[in-house]
Amino acid sequence: MWNQKNRNNGIIFSVLLVLSGASAFVEELDDSFMQTRGADDIWLIEFYAPWCSFCKQLDPVWHQIGSELRSLGSPVNVGKADATSSTGLAKEFRVRGYPAIFMLKKDLRYNYVGPRTKDGIMDFTNRVSGPSVRSLSSLQLFQHALSRHDTLFVYIGATSLLKGNYTAAAEELIVHTYFFSATRDVLPKIISVPSLPAVVVFKDGTYFTYSEEHDGELRSWINRERFSNFAKIDSFTLYAMGETGKLVVLVLVEAEHQSEQSLRYKRLVENVAAGNSDKYKRSFYFGFMDEPDYIRGLTMSDVIVPSFIVVNLSNDGYFLPSVAVETEQQLLDFLNRVLDGSIQCQGGNGITQRVQRVVYETKAALSTVFVQAPLLGCLLIGLPSAIMAFVFYLCFKSRSSDSYDDDDADAALTVSSQRRKTRGDKKSD
Repeated sequence: MWNQKNRNNGIIFSVLLVLSGASAFVEELDDSFMQTRGADDIWLIEFYAPWCSFCKQLDPVWHQIGSELRSLGSPVNVGKADATSSTGLAKEFRVRGYPAIFMLKKDLRYNYVGPRTKDGIMDFTNRVSGPSVRSLSSLQLFQHALSRHDTLFVYIGATSLLKGNYTAAAEELIVHTYFFSATRDVLPKIISVPSLPAVVVFKDGTYFTYSEEHDGELRSWINRERFSNFAKIDSFTLYAMGETGKLVVLVLVEAEHQSEQSLRYKRLVENVAAGNSDKYKRSFYFGFMDEPDYIRGLTMSDVIVPSFIVVNLSNDGYFLPSVAVETEQQLLDFLNRVLDGSIQCQGGNGITQRVQRVVYETKAALSTVFVQAPLLGCLLIGLPSAIMAFVFYLCFKSRSSDSYDDDDADAALTVSSQRRKTRGDKKSD
């Protein structure tokens, strides 16, 4: 979240953008957009809501992106749409939250789920707006691409059924990573490819060749292998890793001024990841996280830093070591026990856990509000409480009135009965 200084800078920047005319690089879209756009146009679109604070924080960044893409001569048009008024367009793109970012490229739509930063959005834009598969025509281009990307997928060979499957996978997964193609003579001679055509992934200083027999469907293999063996992991990356079905081995460390123990724990996990790649690559991702808020929400408790945790995002479960982990062998024992089921998975996404998580997140949100805006916090708590108290009062008053009416009716019936009895006695006399 932005601090107050960043918010102020954002407001100032927005004013400067308007004064300088830079806002002209971002077009306001409405429900007529899908009928009026060009068939070959490429659009980067933000859906926002006027009341959304995150949308307001993104606004100056969005105008920066529009201005920079225009200055670079990019074919990408930048637009924004108020999802609360352009409901038809929002429904067309299946907008579920704000701000939502999409790229429309011919008839294909790509949803951006990364961090709402200029660098992240620009990288997404440059990647998706270009060819799904980029050609590497020389050794120099291959080495340049290899130096720029932590993970590099390359199709090697001529036209084939495998290339068709590779291109189809690239069109879908281009939102996450780059895809390249090359002939065999472009790659260094030291790279050994058993047969052609082939798909090779380069990462972590080595490379692997795809095998349908051992690796299954090509798209699933690409989705699993697009992450580095050991890297810094944020909440967006963690969520994406969880979608592949693998478990994630995390060491939680301080955001700044990491202690000697944190550095030692990071080296420990990195060494285990590198030394046991063949054994664990189908079961685990490895990395470190210095923003444990997501893990705090997952476990619904405070977390110890530094510490180890294995996360299962498919069911919101997690595993904690039962004993202190200080050596590689102890970490290996912990991971093996996770795989063989001898360590119980905690958490989960059952009904009880979901209710507990909602309660925990509500408390955490209210605590944040009280710290940052005490008056607003009092209003959020006091107003609903006052309304509930007033409703209870009305109910109690209504019930009391009903009780009094019943008592009066009973009394009237008693009096009437006594009068009839008296009249009866007089007639008898």
